[in-house]
Amino acid sequence: MKLPIYLYGHPVLRAVSTDITPDYEGLGQLLADMYETMYESDGVGLAAPQIGRNDRIVVIDASPLADSMPELDGVKLTLINPRLEVLEDGPSETRGEGCLSLPGISENVTRTEKIRLQWLDEKFEPHDEVFDGFLSRIIQHEYDHLEGRVYIDHISPIRKQLIRRKLSNIVEGRVRCDYPVRYAPRRK
Repeated sequence: MKLPIYLYGHPVLRAVSTDITPDYEGLGQLLADMYETMYESDGVGLAAPQIGRNDRIVVIDASPLADSMPELDGVKLTLINPRLEVLEDGPSETRGEGCLSLPGISENVTRTEKIRLQWLDEKFEPHDEVFDGFLSRIIQHEYDHLEGRVYIDHISPIRKQLIRRKLSNIVEGRVRCDYPVRYAPRRK
């Protein structure tokens, strides 16, 4: 089932997510719904807070980017309870990022190109791997959601000021999307 994406300004996007356990009820269906939601929204990653759940769950399918980045062909990851470590020996790169929770906005973000990630897959099997390049960026972007951050938290205050009206439009529900959304609760 395609789920609504929670948009910038909604408090669920600012809460730190909690680990889940193997007895998490309905996990298989939730993962299927997250993948379907991501595909139907033309995303390459989706974190549980973006669908209103503060659980440490991320789905990634970077395959749509394989035309321009062949190394991403067939890359599909389900990350449960991930823990990310930025590796200091890796270079940083600035690239444009967008987000399903911030429609109509794209900003340049500097991120390290090399990370170490520990996580459980959908069968709760442990993994520990080093990632670099664009996949590292995708993982970091989604991981930020689990920590109550969004990618614009990494841009300069001046850039934030320049996109303030766009951000206000999202918060106030004055933005249209090609996918179902949940706006921030109205302030009284």
